[in-house]
Amino acid sequence: MNYKETLFFVAKCLTISLEEKNRIEIEQQLKKQEIDWESVVKLSTEHYVFPALYCNLKRVDFLKYLPEDLVEYMNHITTLNRERNEQIIKQAKEINQLLLDNNITPIFLKGTGNLLEGLYEDIAERMVGDIDFIVSKDNYLKTIQIIESDNYSVVTEEEYSFPQFKHYNRLQKKDNIAAVEIHKELLIEKFADEFNYELVKTDSQTIHNVNVLSFANQLSLSIIAKQINDAGIHYKNMALRNAYDVFLLSKKTKAIDAFSKFDTLKNPLNCFLASCYEVFGKVASLNYEHSEDVFNYLKKFNTQISDIQKLNTTRKKAAFRVFIKARLNIIKKAFFDKAYRNWLLKRITDKNWQQEKLIQLKLKKPKPNA
Repeated sequence: MNYKETLFFVAKCLTISLEEKNRIEIEQQLKKQEIDWESVVKLSTEHYVFPALYCNLKRVDFLKYLPEDLVEYMNHITTLNRERNEQIIKQAKEINQLLLDNNITPIFLKGTGNLLEGLYEDIAERMVGDIDFIVSKDNYLKTIQIIESDNYSVVTEEEYSFPQFKHYNRLQKKDNIAAVEIHKELLIEKFADEFNYELVKTDSQTIHNVNVLSFANQLSLSIIAKQINDAGIHYKNMALRNAYDVFLLSKKTKAIDAFSKFDTLKNPLNCFLASCYEVFGKVASLNYEHSEDVFNYLKKFNTQISDIQKLNTTRKKAAFRVFIKARLNIIKKAFFDKAYRNWLLKRITDKNWQQEKLIQLKLKKPKPNA
């Protein structure tokens, strides 16, 4: 199986609990015993959907087609992730109650929000990193103080920290499994006026005494997290963890209408939705708005996933462009923003940073390990 075949196989497997057409197609493939399981494990792990793959195969009784040792391994990893998510849910509920007691209502985001609301049939399906939530700008500093007073501290202590636009530095608490990100914004500065706390609070929903985004805004944020905040629009690749969330949410809200209220965000979101439609096997709930931009996006997307060498080359070029653009933006901000200016001055005068850059530029050899 090449990269594209593996990607499409894994993606369709993620839909077999809800899409009969894909369930029949996947079972036919499994019966042929021609699946390259090594490639499937590698890709699903890289995309953080390995437990979700197992859960979907188990629900439709397809594990009988898999090698026994693979099933045991998948079950082991999924069990570990379920246990981790149980702890994350417990930790998030404690944070929620702490803030409610102080008259602050957090809105939980992304994976944690999905877990708290019950989006997944099995909580083990979603691999979650941090606990993310957003509060109003008026409550932002107060929220930080409350969380820090509950024995949370910055994950990485630095002499100087990069000015954060979206959220505070990641916080951790001893004996708690997840780090916490307190947001005051949802997007990078360029798009913050279009999708922010003021917009999402108007139709946020309370489920099990926890506030989460509306289904439409959850769907949009699932795409935004990849396309905008992680610059996915430049890479034109697929992130199956985000895409799986989009698929599940498309069963709760009409995907094509989820971002009709947006202006500049509408096109990059629609492009990702189109790639989801293709990869998941033209699932009806993932119908998208056709346009010349989407056509060109899909053309490049399909070209890349059909040629792994081209995909890797494109990733490197895109990464370089994104890096240069970000650095130029910092320099530009430094002229007008004191926080960025102070950070930049401290950075370029940092002797450790200077040494790292000289080594990266191959102008100096790294010190041998002691």
